[in-house]
Amino acid sequence: MDASRTDAYLRRIATPRPAAPTAQALRTLHLAHQRAVPFENLSIHLGEDISIDEEAVVAKLVDRHRGGFCYELNGGFAALLTALGFEVSLLQARVYGKEGHLGIPYDHLALRVRTVDGSDLLADVGFGAHSHFPLDLGERGEQRDPGGVFRIAETKEGDLRVSKDGAPEYLLEQRPRELRDFEVGCWYNCTSPQSTFTRSLVCSLVTDEGRLTLSGRTLKTTVGGERHSTELTSDREVLDTYRESFGIELDRVPADPTA
Repeated sequence: MDASRTDAYLRRIATPRPAAPTAQALRTLHLAHQRAVPFENLSIHLGEDISIDEEAVVAKLVDRHRGGFCYELNGGFAALLTALGFEVSLLQARVYGKEGHLGIPYDHLALRVRTVDGSDLLADVGFGAHSHFPLDLGERGEQRDPGGVFRIAETKEGDLRVSKDGAPEYLLEQRPRELRDFEVGCWYNCTSPQSTFTRSLVCSLVTDEGRLTLSGRTLKTTVGGERHSTELTSDREVLDTYRESFGIELDRVPADPTA
């Protein structure tokens, strides 16, 4: 991205340009991204084409003020971080499902970020309810975060198992990849009846108090670990909530696969 595009992205997440690509700067950008850009899969249920080309991803997040899922959110965040001088590698991961079974390769995209002050960090703004701040890739003990207690463990094959609150979340391969490598994984998650994203409708943001999530017509507010739910009764309420709470302007309600 050029300087003007980078500045537009920074305005989208309401964050000034950092003086240097440091670990603290990454922490600030990481949290700001999750507070401004929703984790959402609305395009799948609106019948919209999803492209993970960098230019298309940035246009969706910045120009259209939309969110996305891992390929889009972490793909866009990688472009921003690279433009700001961070050293970024795209890593593929397989997500743990029910009963601990691993999903397909390229099921998830996460980022390895190295900073000028020597930190080697796992950045992930595209896994939904995950860590608010980057995790230390070299730390093997507990890492406490507002989003939970995380642990990174190395397997005998050299992969990294990322766990939250004692449960494995995904298995991360350390070999760097390119964004186009994730196209098949993206296609699967957008089309397969077995995909979580085709079977659910979600839009979620980190808030100052916790998290706000709209699942279908159910608005869930999490504050201090306590969750409160409100049922929206009309299409107008749903569209107003997308606009007012998530900054997403839609002309129709996405189809709810659970309805």
